[in-house]
Amino acid sequence: MARRLVVTLLGPVHWAPPGTDPIRWQTALAEDVVDLIATLSEVEPAIAATAAERPLADAVAWPGMPIYDLPARTVGAAFAAAAADGYDQAAVIVADAPDLPGLILGKLLRPLSSRRVAVAPAGPGLLGVAARLPAPDWLTEVDLDTADADALRATAPDPTEVAVAPGWRRLRGPADLATLDVAVEGWETTRALLSAG
Repeated sequence: MARRLVVTLLGPVHWAPPGTDPIRWQTALAEDVVDLIATLSEVEPAIAATAAERPLADAVAWPGMPIYDLPARTVGAAFAAAAADGYDQAAVIVADAPDLPGLILGKLLRPLSSRRVAVAPAGPGLLGVAARLPAPDWLTEVDLDTADADALRATAPDPTEVAVAPGWRRLRGPADLATLDVAVEGWETTRALLSAG
């Protein structure tokens, strides 16, 4: 059976709800995503961070959870770290989708049985990218904040090697708050922070 890893790629947040400390907001979002991946079955969890986000990684990691120190905040750097650890497949996801259902991550990984790469859109940007390891060279500089599925398929030598999985929302602005569904389980830390605001 393939060894599979789901990596939360930490990064800065460019917006926080009015009256909410940006660092507390960034921490709440990341904590909820990390809590989700820590409880998934048939995959192992990890965090990836550059030096700027290493304190955040230390704060939200579960005991024994690997933290990869990246030279640059790119999907390729996270895939390289996963490959070096002996994983066969990996998904790299954003840290600003606190109410992400685990089922979406399963659907991101599933196409890897027949495709090299799968992407989950979050328009604009991506929710995550999954790949068989070692990842193809053309994935090295992917930025989840700016990339899109069509551009990645166009970059690939064979566009059919890139599957497009179901996407999910990210919390990057005021309009995104209205999309949160209180009926969705999880995201307790973000929920508590919003309730206190």
